[in-house]
Amino acid sequence: MSQPASAARVLAVIPARGGSKGVPGKNLARVGGVPLVARAVRQCLAAQLVTDVVVSTDDDTIAAVAREAGAEVVRRPAEIAGDTASSEAAVLHALDTHEERCGQPMAAVLLVQCTSPFLTGADIDGVTAAVLAEGADSALTVAPFHGFLWRDEADEAETSAVAGEAAVAEAAAAGAAPTKVAPAVEAAPAQGYGVNHDKSYRPRRQDRPQDLLETGAAYAMRTPGFREHRHRFFGRTAPVRTDAARILEVDEPDDLTRARALAPLLDVPGPGSLPTRGDVDAIVLDFDGTQTDDRVYIDADGRELVAVHRGDGLGIAALRRAELKLLILSTEQNPVVAARARKLHLPVLHGVDRKDIALKQWCEEEGIAPERVLYVGNDVNDLPCFGLVGWPVAVAGAHAIVRDAARAVTSTPGGDGAIREIASWILGPSL
Repeated sequence: MSQPASAARVLAVIPARGGSKGVPGKNLARVGGVPLVARAVRQCLAAQLVTDVVVSTDDDTIAAVAREAGAEVVRRPAEIAGDTASSEAAVLHALDTHEERCGQPMAAVLLVQCTSPFLTGADIDGVTAAVLAEGADSALTVAPFHGFLWRDEADEAETSAVAGEAAVAEAAAAGAAPTKVAPAVEAAPAQGYGVNHDKSYRPRRQDRPQDLLETGAAYAMRTPGFREHRHRFFGRTAPVRTDAARILEVDEPDDLTRARALAPLLDVPGPGSLPTRGDVDAIVLDFDGTQTDDRVYIDADGRELVAVHRGDGLGIAALRRAELKLLILSTEQNPVVAARARKLHLPVLHGVDRKDIALKQWCEEEGIAPERVLYVGNDVNDLPCFGLVGWPVAVAGAHAIVRDAARAVTSTPGGDGAIREIASWILGPSL
């Protein structure tokens, strides 16, 4: 982690509670094969202006994942770990704990949300620079927003009624005299009105003031002001623009589904995120759905045909020349698998019920450490092998559970050059 030129200490705090109602285990959910909390740690470590990274958590598993990703861990007390506890409370506690540990003051403190899976180190540097170099007291990531916002008056009435009932209940709990609550308003037809526009006038986008949407990803604060105000926004607050295409917050199960679908498109490989020749000694390939698109064509005589990609053959030939051990491992007992293996000059084990047992035995026979093996798969029967090897890799289009368990995911689907893509990871420019 590089130090800023000013040598100012900057602490990034990633709050990550163990409990989550919307998405259970949310902070450990995998996107692009990496837990959300680890994704946030990686981007904080990649930022040029951040010197210290802390994960604040009350969960043992999150703590272990955070440490493995390279962060320090601050255990959060129960009184600020509940559903109603604010993120600011967690950041203040982590800030005080970290400064006491290291014995040095932090010039700025960041709140980084791991529920924003496509946050980048550049985004983090942007809000940090706003407070360290540009005179802001606080800063946040925003994205240009051109939408017309509407509000339904019926929704507002319902919200007001609920708020009134909650206030009465709170007062009663405190011992106050009972207060009458206005009767519920009878449901009325929807009546919408413009929030950021007059509905009777529809200006062109270029004629409207630029709206900015808070992304919820990263916030930076000068430490003295944050301690005084105990809130992320104070003094002069600078909006720092980010890429609108990367804006996604994981709050509901559907958000997680979208994040996983977008990861192959939006993730930019960083150092250590993809395997290289120095990381692996062997590559083991599933066949159906990995070297094919998982479809089978049957001719009039009942013979099965599949389509493969010539680019995969080129990549495999290059991997063989690089003296990597290669194996095709398939549960299917099919002449097509054997024929493809002969074409590629690769050993093949097919018709295998327990692929993990076969893989372990092959590693022992070849004298290869499993942690030095890259295994490529696409479906749930590949998961036992994923648990054995150091580099489990899923192809794009693989089952969601398989993508979640993978250490890396190709951007190319099986049968469309995914193996060629993996060969480019391993061999780089030499390919």
